[in-house]
Amino acid sequence: MKSIDEAQRDMRNAYYSGATGVVTSATAWLAAALAAAFVSSYAGVLTLIFGGMLIFPASVVLCKVIGRSGKHSKHNPLSPLAIESTIWMLLSIVVAIGAGLYKIEWFFPAMLLVIGGRYFTFSTLYGLRIYWAFGATLVIAAILLVLFEAPVISGAFAGALLEYAYGIAIFVLVRPNAD
Repeated sequence: MKSIDEAQRDMRNAYYSGATGVVTSATAWLAAALAAAFVSSYAGVLTLIFGGMLIFPASVVLCKVIGRSGKHSKHNPLSPLAIESTIWMLLSIVVAIGAGLYKIEWFFPAMLLVIGGRYFTFSTLYGLRIYWAFGATLVIAAILLVLFEAPVISGAFAGALLEYAYGIAIFVLVRPNAD
């Protein structure tokens, strides 16, 4: 790869601009919201944690279903950023769990902050400014949920709704083939 633009184009083409991951993540959030609503708050937390482990492999399968490789070039210089942002996210989940142990209503807002922070790096990975808006929206939602002392299921449903909304927007508005 000779330029950042080429590296970003490779990422957009391989992963459909990240839309498959966002929609898959939204599905994990929805499952967590339903578990929180119909089983218990803690079931919702566990569902998001364990469902989160399936996001990347499920998104790769979805990429392949829609005709994408689900794999970037091995020479892509943005690969380390993708790995580093994943490590940061995994370490931050521990903080979200701690927040949830202190006050269960804080778990999902804390996760929105974690995921929002990761989406900021996606702006560089994919070369798309929509990820700045996405990250900011998740951060604002997290702050509002805490300020208004929202119940646990509100945080989980907010995550699902926002992820689906942005995932669909990325699918519709961003055309990786246009590169």
